[in-house]
Amino acid sequence: MALSFESFTLAAATADLADEPAAREHADCVEFRMDMAAEPLAALEGYDGASPLIATNRPAWEGGEWRGEGRIEALETAVEYDAVQALDVELTTLSNGHGHGLLERATELDVAVVVSTHDVEDTPPRPELGRLLTRAGEVGDVAKLAVTAADRADALDLLAATRAHAAEGAAVATMAMGEAGRHTRAVAPVYGSRIGYAPVDPADATAPGQYDLETLRTLVDSLL
Repeated sequence: MALSFESFTLAAATADLADEPAAREHADCVEFRMDMAAEPLAALEGYDGASPLIATNRPAWEGGEWRGEGRIEALETAVEYDAVQALDVELTTLSNGHGHGLLERATELDVAVVVSTHDVEDTPPRPELGRLLTRAGEVGDVAKLAVTAADRADALDLLAATRAHAAEGAAVATMAMGEAGRHTRAVAPVYGSRIGYAPVDPADATAPGQYDLETLRTLVDSLL
């Protein structure tokens, strides 16, 4: 059964599924960063945790660590596991004509699809933020947008785009990476963002500016 993302969902981001027991108290699910794991498919084979998984296999050209061939094929294998209830695939990947077989298989297996864009350098202009969310929402269950904020104006643009799309009923997940945008990880859910990401241990952050899991849970729960 797919993760629904009908309300805010906090994902514990990790490359080590052995972290799952420590995540249960605060997280609703675990984002398994396959690109950062030594043997991701073997880890999925041995997973017996209680938390549902989001399978993510981020390429190096969008801020991840996967290099070489076989990335989409590894995701296609991952969605066959019952514990994997959602997957993350990049909008650019789909726009380049790759991954459509993965989407079809996810639909067959009732696995939710998060279609994502990660800008690891800056924050696009406000109209482009809207276009990216719209395009991702046309092909995925959740449109995810992570940008890098240079200042609070960038963060404000992201929050405004989040609110505009959420007000129309779109399922979006947004955050601004970097110190200037760090607060958006706690505030964006107030404006309609459906997914937050945090490491169990702040030393194991998978993106710049992440709060640790317990802190983000506390902040979001106090604001919503």
